[in-house]
Amino acid sequence: MSTGHILLGLLTERPKHGYELKREHDERLPGAKPLAYGQVYATLQRLQRDGKVAVTGVAQDAGPERTVYEITGKGTDDVHRWLDETERPAPYVSSPLFTRVVLALVAEGSADDYLLRQRGAHLERMRELTARKNTAETTVGELLAADYALHHLDADLRWMETARRRIDELTREVRS
Repeated sequence: MSTGHILLGLLTERPKHGYELKREHDERLPGAKPLAYGQVYATLQRLQRDGKVAVTGVAQDAGPERTVYEITGKGTDDVHRWLDETERPAPYVSSPLFTRVVLALVAEGSADDYLLRQRGAHLERMRELTARKNTAETTVGELLAADYALHHLDADLRWMETARRRIDELTREVRS
């Protein structure tokens, strides 16, 4: 997913300045890595260079002047074309979990300790997310982001159990 497409999508509502786009990204996409201000402005400059956004003026609330951007027809076409695309499943599954299991077997001769520690870390994160879901001020966006994370953590836990069942076979394979 590109930052440019996210910013274009947020600009479809109305013209906005970079601080506003960063704030809306972080609020509307809970669970996503927050954007850095530098990333927002660098992306806006590329979008402007490519004719997908244009500067419409300057806004000054209580602070410094801020450049306001609006999406152009080219930008609107681009964001709608992007939204029409189906997100392809990743062709390669490069999981840090799998990598660490294999390297634990190579370097330490066993992955059991790693898998047990990782299971504990996943369960702790699941408890945190579940607790966050049960607070009164949780938004629907935050609920969906937490559900997404919980489902992925659950899939990882199931994979860890499968790995533990197959660890002897994997050990033989790695060592041969």
